[in-house]
Amino acid sequence: MGLKGFVEGGIASIVAGCSTHPLDLIKVRMQLQGEKLPLAPLLFQLHLVLDPSRSVVKIFQTEGVAALFSGVSATVLRQTLYSTTRMGLYDVLKQKWTDPDSGNMPLVWKITAGLIAGGIGAAVGNPADVAMVRMQADGRLPEAQRRNYRGVFDAITRMSKQEGVASLWRGSTLTVNRAMIVTASQLASYDQFKEMLLEKHLMNDGLGTHVTASFAAGFVASVASNPVDVIKTRVMNMKVEPGKVPPYSGALDCALKTVRAEGPMALYKGFVPTISRQGPFTVVLFVTLEQVRKILKEY
Repeated sequence: MGLKGFVEGGIASIVAGCSTHPLDLIKVRMQLQGEKLPLAPLLFQLHLVLDPSRSVVKIFQTEGVAALFSGVSATVLRQTLYSTTRMGLYDVLKQKWTDPDSGNMPLVWKITAGLIAGGIGAAVGNPADVAMVRMQADGRLPEAQRRNYRGVFDAITRMSKQEGVASLWRGSTLTVNRAMIVTASQLASYDQFKEMLLEKHLMNDGLGTHVTASFAAGFVASVASNPVDVIKTRVMNMKVEPGKVPPYSGALDCALKTVRAEGPMALYKGFVPTISRQGPFTVVLFVTLEQVRKILKEY
């Protein structure tokens, strides 16, 4: 039963990750906007947060439509490592902690299971996460500064050789923190919303319930994780040149420099693409998961 949870979660995660990859790329590009810009007025900051169309148009004009799938191989690897692990572990913990009489698990235990599963999954998948961020961000750089990775395994190999194996876990603390927040808010809130809809007889157990609960879970996860996601993206993408001081000494330094240079709204850069991606991602994830569970029910 435990292994089946990993398989079901892995299949659903890969489908959801690939189908929403362009939205994730736009989110990353927006989160990197303004890294070297002077302090901007608050209204301009808010405009950047709420207007992803500028990033979309710029990508189309300068890189072409195919650029929207830059780093998709890293997405597949990331979902295979990170999401398969977190979904499987959450399922195992859910089976252990669910009340056998009521068939439900208290919200606090759902959140705890999500925190544990998300943290372990992120630690496993961090190398693919770093590669994905860099491959998605590459197109925004001048041609002379681009890394031009040929794929996720080329990215991981070159990072290991040029920057050391430790670079594959750059930003891992942030990745783990974000994953714990996302998994706890996403999986726990999906289960909670679904149980509430069914217990109060607002909806029957079917596609409508799955879509409603999953979209609500996606919104909760987006609000909770966006600030950590911005810092994680910037730390992972920074170039560390031999003999020079890194742009950021760590997560806290990155957060402070970002807020000082760009204002507090910078922590919600890319929020519209985040919610636009997290919503569909979570819907596709759980709808696919429910269907895969039906198919594999007899196994």
